[in-house]
Amino acid sequence: MSQPHQGAPKTNSPATVLFASLIGTTIEFFDFYIYATAAVLVFPKLFFPASDPAAATLQSLATFAIAFFARPVGSAVFGHFGDRIGRKATLVAALLTMGVSTVVIGLLPTYASIGTLAPALLALCRFGQGLGLGGEWGGAVLLATENAPPGKRAWYGMFPQLGAPIGFFLSGGIFLLLSQVLSDAEFFSYGWRIPFLASSLLVIVGLYIRLKIHETPDFQKVLDKNERVKVPVLTVWRDHRRVLVLGTLIALCTFVLFYLMTVFALSWGTSALKFTRQNFLILQLFAVLFFALTIPLSAVWADRKGRRATLIWVSAAIAIFGLVLGPMFGSGDPTEVTIFLSLGLGLMGLTYGPLGTMLSELFPAEVRYTGASLTFNLAGILGASLAPYAATWLATHYGLQYVGYYLSVAAVISLVALLMVKIR
Repeated sequence: MSQPHQGAPKTNSPATVLFASLIGTTIEFFDFYIYATAAVLVFPKLFFPASDPAAATLQSLATFAIAFFARPVGSAVFGHFGDRIGRKATLVAALLTMGVSTVVIGLLPTYASIGTLAPALLALCRFGQGLGLGGEWGGAVLLATENAPPGKRAWYGMFPQLGAPIGFFLSGGIFLLLSQVLSDAEFFSYGWRIPFLASSLLVIVGLYIRLKIHETPDFQKVLDKNERVKVPVLTVWRDHRRVLVLGTLIALCTFVLFYLMTVFALSWGTSALKFTRQNFLILQLFAVLFFALTIPLSAVWADRKGRRATLIWVSAAIAIFGLVLGPMFGSGDPTEVTIFLSLGLGLMGLTYGPLGTMLSELFPAEVRYTGASLTFNLAGILGASLAPYAATWLATHYGLQYVGYYLSVAAVISLVALLMVKIR
């Protein structure tokens, strides 16, 4: 028999909880996005120079995909300890894994120095990034939602989601700054390393904040009632397989949309549409403001009308948006491209805001870390790992309109999954 928890449980202040969940995902997504940007702008030239430019870009985007296959592994590993030991310690370990992998990328020698070993080491570090992010996101969402007061679960759950646009804004901003103050020769010589090395400062801040938090009330109840399961990933697969599959499909179009609007758009905009690197980054940084603004709007709506209802109408809107992707983006007109990016990233905020809360609500507390993380990261494999690669191939062979059809199909799949799930 387990002993009841002695004394009053330690509680986290709302400000500490929300900042700890926000700062961690900001760091994680900053690390993730500086790799995404470098995979388009830097790595094809420095790590895959033996190939022609188009092949080098595709090879670089293939290393970008590695992290998405590592993320479910991170979900299972960190989810196991998050559901067995606790949310706090696991969140610290996930942040360290991501941070160390990112800093090491900034120290790697290039192809010119060590040949084919350079892209191999790059791929290994990319795997480490994916491993850490696989454990980070689910824990950050649970830290927020499991400390939320009644009626504000989606509002609390959107704070870690805000880390995505903030991290993207910081990563895009630092690359834009470096592009403006350094020559191309300086940027490709050493400037590209600065964002990866600077990540170490952000990780220190994140660790300091996370070490100050206490365990969440929901997980403390699991401990008090001795409800922990021995192998959470097996329990999820055995007892919650249906919601695991549906949750993965629900998140599918969110991933497809985001990586089409960021990685693919940057690659296509600076190559086929002939935008300069600086100009296109400015357009993306402006558009990401709509991503940040619509996240809290969707959270408020989700608390009032329900997570499922909110995601249903947003998924329908994304399906329609896919039909105009080709004409709007393909015009090459700066104003029209800016509107296109703003609409797409605005829709991204609307679907991303309540997504974490909904995925966490699909699973009971004793396997919630593992279940929510797995659904999110399996969706990453289906929706994001190959999205830039697939979109580049479709646009090259059939035209941009087929990239839009690709997005619309993903949105319809998510819409069907939402109609099948039994949750508010």
